[in-house]
Amino acid sequence: MIRSRLDLRGIRASGHHGARPGEQDRPQEFVVDLELWVDVADDTIGATADYRRLVERTREIVERETFDLIESMADRIAREVAGFEHVLGVTAIVHKPDAAARLGVDDVTARATSGDVPREG
Repeated sequence: MIRSRLDLRGIRASGHHGARPGEQDRPQEFVVDLELWVDVADDTIGATADYRRLVERTREIVERETFDLIESMADRIAREVAGFEHVLGVTAIVHKPDAAARLGVDDVTARATSGDVPREG
């Protein structure tokens, strides 16, 4: 069994999220990165996490659910993805590009971790 880290970056989806008045009235773009720790049983596609299903489920959460805070969205995605077969742990990072532009900063993100993720440092 191999323990491996996988990164899925730039999962784009539109959703109705935000705490400011009117933010949930129109769709906004969100970008999600997933940092995954997986168990890989052997050198076959069925022996690791199904990337397509992880991406599809992440997009479903962004597109179909509603959150005031990107922190809550990141937590929801992390908890959901951690339940997939072969996934030991995950960190979900949600980027809100519109908020970054509005604030005059490069990026606004929220990060949440679920499951068994090794500590860095």
